[in-house]
Amino acid sequence: MKPSSSTYNDLFAERATLQRMLDFEAALARAEAATGVIPKIAPATIALCCKANLYDPQEIAESAEKAGNTAIPLVKLLTAEVKEIDADAARYVHWGATSQDVIDTGLILQLREALDFVDLDLASVCATLAKLAEAHRATSIAARTWMQQAIPSTLGLKFATWLDALHRQRTRMAAARPRILALQFGGAAGSLAALGDKGLLVSQALADDLQLPLPDLPWHTARDRVAETATLFGLLAGTLGKIARDLSLMMQSEVAELAEPVSPGRGGSSTLPHKRNPVSCAAILAAATRVPGLVGTMLSAMVQEHERALGGWQAEWETLPQIVCLTGGALRQMMSLLEGLEINTGRMLSNLEATRGLIYSESVSMLLASRIGKAAAHQLLETASQQAIKDNRHLKDVLLEDATVRAHFANNDIAKLFDPLSYIGMANEFIARTIKTFKE
Repeated sequence: MKPSSSTYNDLFAERATLQRMLDFEAALARAEAATGVIPKIAPATIALCCKANLYDPQEIAESAEKAGNTAIPLVKLLTAEVKEIDADAARYVHWGATSQDVIDTGLILQLREALDFVDLDLASVCATLAKLAEAHRATSIAARTWMQQAIPSTLGLKFATWLDALHRQRTRMAAARPRILALQFGGAAGSLAALGDKGLLVSQALADDLQLPLPDLPWHTARDRVAETATLFGLLAGTLGKIARDLSLMMQSEVAELAEPVSPGRGGSSTLPHKRNPVSCAAILAAATRVPGLVGTMLSAMVQEHERALGGWQAEWETLPQIVCLTGGALRQMMSLLEGLEINTGRMLSNLEATRGLIYSESVSMLLASRIGKAAAHQLLETASQQAIKDNRHLKDVLLEDATVRAHFANNDIAKLFDPLSYIGMANEFIARTIKTFKE
């Protein structure tokens, strides 16, 4: 399946939110009719009126300011709409439920769609990274630690590292779905007392209708499900931010190893005609900056009072959709960025030579250590590196003049150590293992 063309914002638009709440009301009526709680003729009329386009989101929002939440005015309007068709059926709208049941279950239905989107989008991004990792197994690049060149590596290993992290995010979200996507149905205080001895039967019928797991009990003030959702999206936003940070650094003019795709109007400057700004990276990094604070709000909102909350639950209403939409938008940005990523292998090789051979000091030191010991080899390479910097010479040339080095190695042996692919360790094996795990 291909990622949906709909945006994450579409899932949480006002009318979409109302529709998911109305989906709950229609399913509730069907479940209660099926279990003999309300007349069997009532659900058809109620369901007929459970169409979001029948209601004005602005009117509901304005009424919610006084009522305390959107479910209260929505249920009143739904009841009036049903009454226009069948006054008797109107008596059974929202039977035995509370406003939090409507809002929370509506949110869960939205989150189910959002998780479906994320899974498809992550699958697409991971597939692109797997192809890039395979294609660039032997593309030499400087590994960087503390923002400085460290040792030679491969671009394939960098892509595989990103793939590994994103694949874990996809796995985490899949594992969390059965916990997160649970029906919320508890009535006024979580006991479904209004339904007498039919409460559990209705709950199961309602869960089946909505195709949601039925939890052992309602979870009005046990907010770990939505908090876990927030943290999962926060982890994903952070991972995307890490990748965007790497990409933007590699796009710097002085580095110029990677570049975002070129298209009309993309990445331009209002004053500098030559600029190619990393606009997708900027959007991803902005999301990665904003989301952690929102996740913190969700974690703070877990501290809720008794059976129904005052303030904490309400704080979630805008926060969680923002987290999902920001992270989902960042994921879509990453998807388009990677699909058109420009790779400058020539610049990568050029940058490997920027230190005039110093990047190979560890590889020479480790080989020399096998002959003269690690401490002595480290000291020799440190001195040779300082000499190369002082004289503005290539490290290889300095080493070829060193008596200790010449005593243990032929000139050709030393020269071979300055091949970037001669010192990549288990890079190919790590790439292969990561791709294999993703494909399996």
